[in-house]
Amino acid sequence: MGQHCVDCIAEEAGSARVGTASPVETEDRRTATPYVTYALIGINLVLFLACLVQAGGTDLTQSMIMADGMLPTGFYLDYQYWRLLTSGFLHWSVTHVLVNMVSLYIIGRDLERLFGPARYLTIYLTSLVGGSAAVLALQHEPSLAAGASGAVYGLMGALLVVVVRMKLPTTSLLVVIGLNVVISWSIPGISLWAHLGGLLFGALGALAVVWLPAVTLKSTQRTAAKVNQVGWLGLAGLFVIALGAGIGLVTALSV
Repeated sequence: MGQHCVDCIAEEAGSARVGTASPVETEDRRTATPYVTYALIGINLVLFLACLVQAGGTDLTQSMIMADGMLPTGFYLDYQYWRLLTSGFLHWSVTHVLVNMVSLYIIGRDLERLFGPARYLTIYLTSLVGGSAAVLALQHEPSLAAGASGAVYGLMGALLVVVVRMKLPTTSLLVVIGLNVVISWSIPGISLWAHLGGLLFGALGALAVVWLPAVTLKSTQRTAAKVNQVGWLGLAGLFVIALGAGIGLVTALSV
């Protein structure tokens, strides 16, 4: 996957390559260090350690960082909009944070190289906020949601779109996604709606980059600059939708 350029994929999506396009060099993408992925892992681990220190042990319900940052459902939210984002950087246990960070490391490195750091981070944050919005909209019983899994599922959704677009075998990835959804459904305490919301927004984010330019631009217009511009417009619109939905839901649950 790292040998391909996402701008090239988007340009080719309409079955026509434009000679004036100047996509990012594939070798640069293939060897680039995925700093955003490493930074996200670092932020999650530092916050988890801070919660452990503050709680004085593994009972993280005693941490004020957790109390002020996780996402409650079925409770009065008091216009605390930051929880839409902060909940995705907090974890309940060593197992919880390690599973999410290992998954982020495995999936995120190649996706960051493919999409580029800025687009990759936008897809990640859109998936995170979209997962939070899904929790508020669909999780009606009282609960406390936290974890990066909504964003990680978003990366799975983005990866699926890329694999399908590149006409690579999808069976293994579909099995992994299906098993994760079944686990989310069957094990108590796991937020299924955060996972499904993140999966949806991540897939839509990838579609905005690799598919939207092909259906909105004529073949003669499909240069790297135009493809990049349309992809960013799609990503920005999707992030506004996710954030707007989350803000609207927090507001509705605060009155």
